[in-house]
Amino acid sequence: MSDAIRVGLLRRDRDFRLLWCGETTGKFGSSVTAVAMPLIAVSTLHASTWEVGLLSASAWLPWLLIGLPVGAWVDRVRRRPVMLSAAAVSFLLFALIPVASWTGHLNVGLLVVVALLTGTAAVFFQTAYTAYLPSILAPEDQPEGNAKLHGSASAAQIGGLGSAGLIGQAVGVVNAMFANAATFLVSFLCIASIRKREPRHERAGDRPGALLGEVGEGLRLVARDPWIRTLTLFGASSNLALMGYQSIQVIFLVDTVGLAPGAVGGLIAASSTGGVAGAFVARRLAGRIGTARAMLLFELGFALFALLIPVASTGVGLLLYVAGGFCVSAGVVAGNVIKSSFQQRYCPPELLGRLTASTAFLNFGTIPLGALLGGWLGTAFDLRTAMWITTAGVPLAALVLLFSPIGRTRDLPTAPHATNSPDPAHPQPSPS
Repeated sequence: MSDAIRVGLLRRDRDFRLLWCGETTGKFGSSVTAVAMPLIAVSTLHASTWEVGLLSASAWLPWLLIGLPVGAWVDRVRRRPVMLSAAAVSFLLFALIPVASWTGHLNVGLLVVVALLTGTAAVFFQTAYTAYLPSILAPEDQPEGNAKLHGSASAAQIGGLGSAGLIGQAVGVVNAMFANAATFLVSFLCIASIRKREPRHERAGDRPGALLGEVGEGLRLVARDPWIRTLTLFGASSNLALMGYQSIQVIFLVDTVGLAPGAVGGLIAASSTGGVAGAFVARRLAGRIGTARAMLLFELGFALFALLIPVASTGVGLLLYVAGGFCVSAGVVAGNVIKSSFQQRYCPPELLGRLTASTAFLNFGTIPLGALLGGWLGTAFDLRTAMWITTAGVPLAALVLLFSPIGRTRDLPTAPHATNSPDPAHPQPSPS
């Protein structure tokens, strides 16, 4: 192995360093929002449990509405300008919230509208970003790049969640939205400074009428490939359960557990530290036991600890919440590191945007449904019962992996018809 390969990406690749900085900063701001927006709704606007669930759902609803055509469109254009536009729009929208509060126009309806529009910007940014990363990294660097991006995103999430309560106490939860707006400005500047220019993706079908066909091409890729289909179905069912409890965890901790609003962010941040650990060990463990086996361990074994979350109570009982959240976060982030590297190497580059959008349409499309489900369960039952129901769905979702080709093989393939390392305990499945 050459010296250039041994030196870390952050030291030797300026463009990746800028992308990493911009993405990490954006994740920090988004984490502040994940706590600040529900706290604004609960503590300032006195929103109901259903309204808090609706607010969480609104941020993810655009994936259902526009995710598929955005993926096909992103495959036609340069990805960096799309990311820059999305970051600029998010900056302006999040800065609008404190301005609206100063002028007396802030209400739950405005929060929902901002969540919808920033969620729309996130669809464009995330789809373009996922397809853009392979254009600045060689295939052999992509696993390291994904691990660094997911690990730093988890660290930024922890910092954002922990800072949200402190920022809210210092300047007020409404003014805390300025911190999020500023992070999108930093993200914009970092991405704008990347030197490498990607060529426009010239396609024979660059006419408007071809868009529907390209959307169908992405969906057929998901439906026909057993590996992508399995991961997509798992992601959809897992996100339904994850968002089900995460959409009501703030109000659960405040109203049921009795935690002070200023301490909520710190507790959620502590439980999210597992994401850093998951990103750190994902590649190492996958290299030892195989990518498919590691994914099953992370997504099923670690998910069982989600059942500790609804047992949380004041005092020492808060450690149960932290332990459960730590394990869930570690499993999710580690699984995402493995899945991202698999998709970027497995899928042809010219289809990556459509694959990203098609899988995201199904994966992220269940997130607003999970948020609405959490809000409904919290209204129909008491909040602790709602947390029991939704957290139980986290390990149940991983059964999709267990009873699929992933449960009977050692490694995920690196190409559509690649041969995997056989699992001595199970026959090698044949991709259809």
